[in-house]
Amino acid sequence: MIKTDKRLVNAWAMYDWANSAYNLVITSTIFPAYYVGITSKLNTEKPGVVSFFGREFVNTALQDYALSVVFLLVALTSPILSSIADYRRNKKVWLRWFCYVGSAACIALFWFSGDNIEYGIIAFSIAALGYWSSLVFYNSYLPDIAAPEDQDRVSARGFAMGYIGSVLLQIICFVIILQPRLFGLDEADKTIGARLSFLLTGLWWFGFAQITLRKMPLLSRAERKSRTNVITHGFHELRLVWQQLTHMPALKRFLLSFFLYSMGVQTTMLVAAGFAKKEIFVREEDEPKLLLTIIIIQLVAIVGALGFSRLSRRIGNWWVLLLAVCVWIFICVAGYGVQSQTQFYLLAALVGLVMGGIQSMSRSTYSKLLPETQDTTSFFSFYDVTEKVAIVIGIFCFGYIEELTGSMRNSIVALGSFFVLGLLALLYTRPAYQRYVQQQAAGA
Repeated sequence: MIKTDKRLVNAWAMYDWANSAYNLVITSTIFPAYYVGITSKLNTEKPGVVSFFGREFVNTALQDYALSVVFLLVALTSPILSSIADYRRNKKVWLRWFCYVGSAACIALFWFSGDNIEYGIIAFSIAALGYWSSLVFYNSYLPDIAAPEDQDRVSARGFAMGYIGSVLLQIICFVIILQPRLFGLDEADKTIGARLSFLLTGLWWFGFAQITLRKMPLLSRAERKSRTNVITHGFHELRLVWQQLTHMPALKRFLLSFFLYSMGVQTTMLVAAGFAKKEIFVREEDEPKLLLTIIIIQLVAIVGALGFSRLSRRIGNWWVLLLAVCVWIFICVAGYGVQSQTQFYLLAALVGLVMGGIQSMSRSTYSKLLPETQDTTSFFSFYDVTEKVAIVIGIFCFGYIEELTGSMRNSIVALGSFFVLGLLALLYTRPAYQRYVQQQAAGA
């Protein structure tokens, strides 16, 4: 494959454009607000409590637990699947499969109402499974399509494309929800706009992903079929990757720091809309303000992703990540005490600034630390498993603390502690990272 081929880079980045619509509409904005809105009215004696297969949960905690199960499944299966993909050289097949599963589940959410909680949570979980599993294979293309010196820029381009595409669809959905009559929809049905947004998200994800799936390379069927014992070899590949990691201190230490601060970053992104709906934008008429705020976050995140990429050229990846984690610690401290909508707007803008930057820099930093190998999917499976296990712990703690204490604000304290630990781990990473950078410079 040609390194840093512009057409391949553009095609690769289009998958961010395609699937980020899910991350915004389903994870961050419309679905959380819709879910909290319809489930808060189901139990008049216990507002906000829902029954799921006969057991009662706080509505937002149930959503957190469902996501925890999904991320645990992804963490357990992605190493095996990615090793098989490396061995069979068919990671595009898996990318396509999980893309289709996730987009179909988004479409299925069109039929989710307050009367079928089990159906809605299951469809929501399958969509999350498709999205996060596909990222294992999508991220692993980065070292295949970009030379090391271009990976910060290409990674940032992917995130920027994702934010632009997701905001565009979000605006369309926003207009549908606020002005249903413009589209000939029944204004008496207050849920039709949100449900139609879920349908459009699935179609958007499926449709634009075809650009990526057409361009990304795949070996011939004969060559892929010539390989046998893929399951056995998949475990063998994992063992080989682990053996290499143990002799790569910079990569191993970076994964530790990434694990710790990811518990905070990803959990914040997953629960922010639910927190805002419950604590800040509590009235039904405030919902458009919440949706508009999330759009602003995505627009600011574009600037953050590109800005952090440029800043890394001046001060280096490690310093950029350290700066981002320090800002996240401040966000958690401020988030615990935020009360007014104006305060939330300012905090949301700050979240957007570091949200795109820390994700983009984390992905490209890891890619730079990889050894020369064809088994990029197996190495990125460790990256993704690290992130997914972090999310399992982070989001489960967030939901459990909310149920235990009765307040989502107390859960923010746990997020802040994750970032502090991540900061300490980054400081621990610095000596090994500097030695690695010096060795690479000397070798060049």
